[in-house]
This record gives sequence, C-alpha cells and structure tokens, in this order.
Amino acid sequence: MADADDVRQLALGLPGVVEIDSEGFDFRVGDKGFVWSYPERRPGRPRVIRTDIAVLYVGDEAEKQALLLGEPELFFSTPGYDGYPLVMLRLAEVDVERLRELVTDAWRMRAPDLLVRDLDAG
Repeated sequence: MADADDVRQLALGLPGVVEIDSEGFDFRVGDKGFVWSYPERRPGRPRVIRTDIAVLYVGDEAEKQALLLGEPELFFSTPGYDGYPLVMLRLAEVDVERLRELVTDAWRMRAPDLLVRDLDAG
C-alpha cells in the first residue's frame, strides 16, 4: 500500500525533478508534468485535490487502455481525461515497488534524453 509520501520520495529521487507548489503533490521534469494529485471534479461542487490518487503520464492511448483494461483495480480514467495519455492510480491498491516502476516510467517519457541517459548510466 502506497501513499502521497511514497510518491513524493520516489519522484524527488529522480534526476531533474521539481515539485510545484500545490494543494497536494505535483512533479515536473523539464517543465513537463509526469505525476500529480488527482483534481476530482464533481458537477455543482468545488474541485477536491485527492492525494490518495495519482495522475500518471503514460505516453499514449495504447498504454492507457492496456493499464485500464488489464488492472481496473489500480487504474481508472474519467471523461475529462479522454484523449490524454493519463491514468489515475489508486495509491492504496499499489505496492511501493510497483509505484516506483510507474513513476519512473512516467518520468522517462517526459524527461530530456540527457537525464534519461544519466539515470541509465548511473
């Protein structure tokens, strides 16, 4: 079972990552977001930042659909994210090692090539 502190520790352990000031967590590399708190929106209600759910960059629609269909207990999406390569991850349902893999993969897809090479070389 993972939580927002695990996301923070894993994200900040990657090269070139900065945390953007937010109500939850929001991490960028090369000015590109790769993991952040889910901003839940319900009709007629104010937006709620959910730190128990992470939004992850996944690269493309095929990867998104594979995660959504293959592991519906972990991943979901909403109509507001249709057409975007993003999935929501229920942190309470994932262990820290799997979270490390997911956060690192999201980082790799957004990081400049030089940072990826540095991580791979190190």
